[in-house]
Amino acid sequence: MNTRYYDLIAKITQWDHEYYVLDDPTVSDAEYDSSFRELLQIESAQPELITPESPSQRVGASPIQDYIKIEHSVRMLSLSNAFSLEETYAFFEKAAKELNIDSVSFNVYSEPKLDGLAISIYYEGGHLVYAATRGDGQVGEDVTHTIKTIKSIPLKLSADQPPKRIDIRGEVFMPKQAFEKLNRLATENNSKVFVNPRNAAAGSIRQMNPKIAAERDLQFIPYGMGTYEGDKAFTKHSDIMGYLHSLGFKLNPHCFNFVGTFDNFTQNYDFMAQHRSELPMEIDGIVYKIDDLTLQNQLGFIARSPKWAVARKFPAQNESTQLLAVDFQVGRTGVLTPVARLAPVFVGGVTVSNATLHNMDEIERLGLCIGDEVEIQRAGDVIPKVVKVISVGSERMPITMPDNCPVCQSIVERTEGQASFRCTGGLTCGAQSAERIKHYASRKFMNINNLGTKLIEVLYDTGKLKTIADIYQLKSEDIADLEGQGIKSAQNVLDSIESSKTTKLGTFIGALGIHEVGEESAKTIAKHFCNLEAISHATLEDLMAVPDIGPVMAKNIEHFFKDNTNQQIIADIIDAGVTWPDEIPPSPNEQPLLGQTWVLTGTLEKLTRIEAKEILEKLGAKVAGSVSKKTDCVVVGKEAGSKLKNAEALGIKTLDENAFLETFKLS
Repeated sequence: MNTRYYDLIAKITQWDHEYYVLDDPTVSDAEYDSSFRELLQIESAQPELITPESPSQRVGASPIQDYIKIEHSVRMLSLSNAFSLEETYAFFEKAAKELNIDSVSFNVYSEPKLDGLAISIYYEGGHLVYAATRGDGQVGEDVTHTIKTIKSIPLKLSADQPPKRIDIRGEVFMPKQAFEKLNRLATENNSKVFVNPRNAAAGSIRQMNPKIAAERDLQFIPYGMGTYEGDKAFTKHSDIMGYLHSLGFKLNPHCFNFVGTFDNFTQNYDFMAQHRSELPMEIDGIVYKIDDLTLQNQLGFIARSPKWAVARKFPAQNESTQLLAVDFQVGRTGVLTPVARLAPVFVGGVTVSNATLHNMDEIERLGLCIGDEVEIQRAGDVIPKVVKVISVGSERMPITMPDNCPVCQSIVERTEGQASFRCTGGLTCGAQSAERIKHYASRKFMNINNLGTKLIEVLYDTGKLKTIADIYQLKSEDIADLEGQGIKSAQNVLDSIESSKTTKLGTFIGALGIHEVGEESAKTIAKHFCNLEAISHATLEDLMAVPDIGPVMAKNIEHFFKDNTNQQIIADIIDAGVTWPDEIPPSPNEQPLLGQTWVLTGTLEKLTRIEAKEILEKLGAKVAGSVSKKTDCVVVGKEAGSKLKNAEALGIKTLDENAFLETFKLS
């Protein structure tokens, strides 16, 4: 037995742990390199000694050919998002109510939400067996070959008596410094740069060649575990995190355990927002989890998200850059939207080169010209926007709306009384036709699953789709003959189209893409008129009698149904077999608050805000976010603020929670 070889493995593994996990190196680079070279020399002379735990095995010898699918032993969940302290607190209020707890009196564990790639790492007897991506939560891709290159992931767990089986879940990420270095080298070599650290980490892990991943200084931090078969018994999530640290894993910085009062959530969020920029990695929010595992198990999960954890997302981040040019995009309703072309800038987690300018009024308000230095704002997945002009350019160029549509060359006109400019080409404009089809088929409306935007574009370009009615005339060969398609995928599309034929009236009205008629407006119209015949023959006065339908929307609806081309398209769709039941008008007894506007304020004790809102909407009321002269009543909870004062000043009726529940026999 070569004791020197095993001594070297133990020493180098310990040094890696001190450097990559504890951030506390105890040996010089020269001594580390010398020992690593000696290890390689022994393995070269005696290859039969090489073990999977050897530090030399972190970089594979050759790329893999393809990914293997791995089924997770315990499903990997995603998280619900909250975008304010009120939403965060309401999430745990709802959990407390379900647990029959009077208030949010349980402990909450908070940890920075790393902006990386979720990974599951499976160990047996302390030895790393495989690693897999989240995938769809049930099945992921085998990425063991690249995970082994990450030195903050132990190949063998640091435990005298390791668990028989353990599945550790966590986040692979690229530190800010490593990301900047990677893109700097890419720029110097004229190769592709990554848009953000998350994409860089994900791209590195999904490399076929592990040597490339090994060069990118990736790190891993656990956030929990799935399968566990061992001697330890855990009662708290914080206990699990301490245990994972004892096994050799790095801990997430700035984790806290506190009683979930509103004030504590506020203090925790303010602290993390203040110290966010000091962290060596990008974070996009804070994850809050109920610490007590018994309470977690009682709550369980809904769909793909746990009912005991939520991600509080950070707001927008702002950066400055130069406005290089402005293009005009034509939307599905013909509106021309100015889009800023920017000198690329890293903001809110991605590299931004385009931003919306909304309309010409916004450009005028900003005093914006091409060549100016501008401030860009981005929040999560929201489209970046230009916030303000920081300094004017030396050679400024004014931004003007084109006289003709950039797609079909039809005349562009301004809508009377509005900021928008529209192409007058209507259904003859290619941009509008394709976008209308995408809108119609989208998940929110007709939900034609397998008819995606790219396939719609190809079918439109080949002349197979010109209007939304053409969807129902598609044949298998129209799709199967396209590049990247086939008979099976074509049949999947046709099956999705067939499934979409049974729908609801409100969904169909929304799918038609009438200007300014969104999902909720379409439902309101359907419930008011009950059938398509009544909607299509409604006058301007009839439409304006519908709650929340103003003169502009009413005019758009009337104009749409008076158009002979639109009427023919609808007739073709109905002839193709698309059906829906007529709406049944609610009785006055079912909706006693129909036509009324209610407001909720303060903290409710017996209901969450979401539950109260749902109750009011079922009773027929519209629930508004602010108090005005049109408000009929305000439901007042504890610590009510300005909304209550406004209601009292306007003489508007108020009810406390108990009176509200008693009035509608809900207690």
